[in-house]
Amino acid sequence: MPDVRSAPAVPRGRALWESFAPLVVDAVLPMAAYYALSKGFGMGTVAALGWSSALPAVRTVWGLVKDRRLNGLAALMLVVNIVGLLLSTVSGDARLMLAKDSAVSSVIGLVVLASAFGRRPLMTTGLKPWVVKGDPVRLAAWDRLSAGDARFRRTERTFSLVWGTALLAECVARVVGAYTLPVDTMVWLGNVILGVAIVAGMLVGGGLAADPMEKRVDAEVRKGAAAA
Repeated sequence: MPDVRSAPAVPRGRALWESFAPLVVDAVLPMAAYYALSKGFGMGTVAALGWSSALPAVRTVWGLVKDRRLNGLAALMLVVNIVGLLLSTVSGDARLMLAKDSAVSSVIGLVVLASAFGRRPLMTTGLKPWVVKGDPVRLAAWDRLSAGDARFRRTERTFSLVWGTALLAECVARVVGAYTLPVDTMVWLGNVILGVAIVAGMLVGGGLAADPMEKRVDAEVRKGAAAA
């Protein structure tokens, strides 16, 4: 039998940063930019919201250029952002500009939910590297389970169902807030709502799907080692 050695696992800290770096760029930095432009430089509310929304759009475009391939989800986010920004600028409605962020969440949430019933659940793209940890042995174990274990596939779908639901709930909360609360309040509260949705998705998705799948992969690796 060939000697199959595991590659060094990807450090959890690095994986965590890679998972949350987009959140920092898409939520934290735009919020800081809004307050700096509106309070520090006296820019109007709509203009400050518009300029602070540019950074996530630039990041999405850069991702498309860097990867040299069309990522459907990234392209979808870019289109929704641009359309929402144009509509908001034309109408001059700051609340509409805030509500457009929830449109991104709702569209992505619906796509994630729909993918859970297809052949490849969308959230698997982020979950799989977290579980296999860059180890080819664990990757092979995942692929075997995904190909031949119905229970494993159901758990994989559950992860996308949880995240799709969390994103839709975040969308509803942000739309309600955008039209009932002061704009300055909603700029930071919208990010809090997003953060709560993400934490809820991580906790519920981890308990119902990620942790059980990691244990199943562990067991499959041990089974393969014993058979060898």
